Amino acid sequence: MHNLSPYITMKRSEWARLNGQSHLSVTAEQFNQLKGLNERIALDELEEVYLPLAKLLHIYVTAAQHLKASSSSFLGTATENVPYIIGIAGSVAAGKSTTARLLQALLSQYDEHPRVDIVTTDGFLYPNRTLEERGMMNKKGFPESYDTKRLLRFLMDIKSGVSEVHAPVYSHLSYDIVPEERIAVCQPDILIVEGINVLQVSKEASVFVSDFFDFSIYVDAREHDLETWYIERFLLLRDTAFRNPDSYFHRYAGLTEEEAVQRAKNIWRDINQVNLVENILPTRYRAKLILSKAADHRIRDILLRK
Repeated sequence: MHNLSPYITMKRSEWARLNGQSHLSVTAEQFNQLKGLNERIALDELEEVYLPLAKLLHIYVTAAQHLKASSSSFLGTATENVPYIIGIAGSVAAGKSTTARLLQALLSQYDEHPRVDIVTTDGFLYPNRTLEERGMMNKKGFPESYDTKRLLRFLMDIKSGVSEVHAPVYSHLSYDIVPEERIAVCQPDILIVEGINVLQVSKEASVFVSDFFDFSIYVDAREHDLETWYIERFLLLRDTAFRNPDSYFHRYAGLTEEEAVQRAKNIWRDINQVNLVENILPTRYRAKLILSKAADHRIRDILLRK
């Protein structure tokens, strides 16, 4: 009996052999700047996982570019500069931002697609005032806490070839949308859209965020490991960002380690774990590629949809 699966599953060692002699490079200093706050991963993560992934994505992007050019030639239409969109999903604390930054650094080194931008869906959260008015502050990060219509309009404009599209900005310091601040996205070759909610679907909607993706990645890890990483990050922030008087979480800066661990556990259990189980985890197998992490943050298996 064959173990049927829509995915090709490759162990890290097998995947690493796909790297070959890559001309891409990221220095140790750049790597340390790009990786997450508490991700204890070494430079071999870049060489064994992200270099092969960047090469694979390069194949997909250039194939899409050639197909678009051929189609335009056949139809006798102009070839518009429409970005190739890569969606990156996964739980809070999974390491999505690190994956996005590393891929941006690598993919931008190719002559065929040097302009790579990142947009996070945090900017499309409703402002805190709106969430408070609707009694949803404890549901921040849940599907209903996002201005999904605005996010869909943004992606529709990107895929329509609009020359300059603006995305709202979110501040992790103030834990809120920054009024009047915008990110301009001006027809990059590749746009990476990163967020916990990007692969979610809804029975009420006819169009989903993922409909605009050309490729999608899910950063996966076991629930216990995600909770551990979240607590570790909370403790690091208690000693750094939370000490800033302007931080929304400044009140946590004075907690003892024991108090901080308990507070982080409560937040994880009451909010992040619920969101993970109910909304994020069910979208895992909608991704084109799954990066499966071990307890030490290192990617262990790579699953690619056949």
